[in-house]
Amino acid sequence: MQTTEDDSLPPETEMEAENGQGETPRFTLSDFDIQRTVEALVFASAEPVSEAYLADRLPRGTDIAAAMRQLAAFYAGRGVNLLRVEDRWAFRTAADLSFMIRRDETEVKKLSRAALEVLAIIAYHQPVTRAEIEEIRGVQTSKGTLDVLMEAGFVRFRGRRRSPGRPVTLGTTIGFLDHFGLEELRDLPGLEELKGAGMLSGRIPPNFNIPIPSLGDDLTEDEDPITQLDLEELGLLAPSGGGE
Repeated sequence: MQTTEDDSLPPETEMEAENGQGETPRFTLSDFDIQRTVEALVFASAEPVSEAYLADRLPRGTDIAAAMRQLAAFYAGRGVNLLRVEDRWAFRTAADLSFMIRRDETEVKKLSRAALEVLAIIAYHQPVTRAEIEEIRGVQTSKGTLDVLMEAGFVRFRGRRRSPGRPVTLGTTIGFLDHFGLEELRDLPGLEELKGAGMLSGRIPPNFNIPIPSLGDDLTEDEDPITQLDLEELGLLAPSGGGE
């Protein structure tokens, strides 16, 4: 059966013919198809999906941010919500319905009080070293406490401080933000919110304040990146050896 030129492509899709230099054909999608595509990509991923990942799988020039905002608005009042976690997106159960979902098999085991204290210090003070954590808490921090936080996926090694001994700096992860329903670190509760939730005692020193965490994963001026040798020293990689 003969096909007319108008019937060769769906009305929502346009494709440019390959030019003489062999460039890859480009195509465009309707707003509806873009939203369907990003919805499928985020839904199929077990981890929050970055906007860069989505951009790689959509036509060049697609406004990913606008598509995600529109999709998030669509899901805002539904049983699952599309939430932003830094520059990543994930579907999560609506907060008011989460108590109905059983997650016994995947639930992170309950953190001890010491682990919660260390996690809070890292979240608010990052990048922070183990010695600085101990100075803030006033007690020694065991390696086991940090191991629990790292196994839970809440804490990571950031870099090495440019100071004597080059101590390792610690910070939180995307998994930390995702687990606690935060879009970014600045969404952490402030002093008044903590007091309102009863998480601070009435006897707060007059000069007490809650630090404002920095945004982003970029190393600060006094941090160096962690190298493979550093990872071996920290026991995260097997020694590479000196040759055959």
